[in-house]
Amino acid sequence: MATWVFGYGSLIWNPEFDPADRCIATLKGYHRSFCMSSIHHRGSVEVPGLVLALDAAPQAECRGVALQIPDAGEAAILERLRERELVSSAYVEQTVTLALDDGREVQALAYVIDPDHVQYCAHLTLEDQARIIAGATGGKGPNRDYLWQTADHLAQLGIADDELTQLSSLVREIVDNRLA
Repeated sequence: MATWVFGYGSLIWNPEFDPADRCIATLKGYHRSFCMSSIHHRGSVEVPGLVLALDAAPQAECRGVALQIPDAGEAAILERLRERELVSSAYVEQTVTLALDDGREVQALAYVIDPDHVQYCAHLTLEDQARIIAGATGGKGPNRDYLWQTADHLAQLGIADDELTQLSSLVREIVDNRLA
């Protein structure tokens, strides 16, 4: 049986493996949200950043990409994926049902925020998110690059995310004003 993973953020543009198959997919019951404080990849303990997480919301749905992990090397890929995504215990690995745009339905791994974790920070205004993202840098680079890469790749795939588009513009304004 094939193993799939749901990409809704950086896994879309940087899965760190070559998928055996990929397809636009929809996950019901969750929305993509900058609701996780990042102290590793896109921020630090001193200046935390924000990263995307799947946040449960009964009427929501999240569009992203289903990535099939190749059979060859699956165990090593899963180990690296878990090392990356579970660097803190803020994400919980869950098996979810995805509706693929080609009509298939698959079970996939998804990394969902634990709302009881100290790094959970939902309900920040877009302005607060923009200020945090514009100023943070972590082990994988500036937080703003993570946002911009994700927004750009979603747009290329034809996946509308108005909140990410607006947030990208706010962060660009902050960065441009700092450089002016």
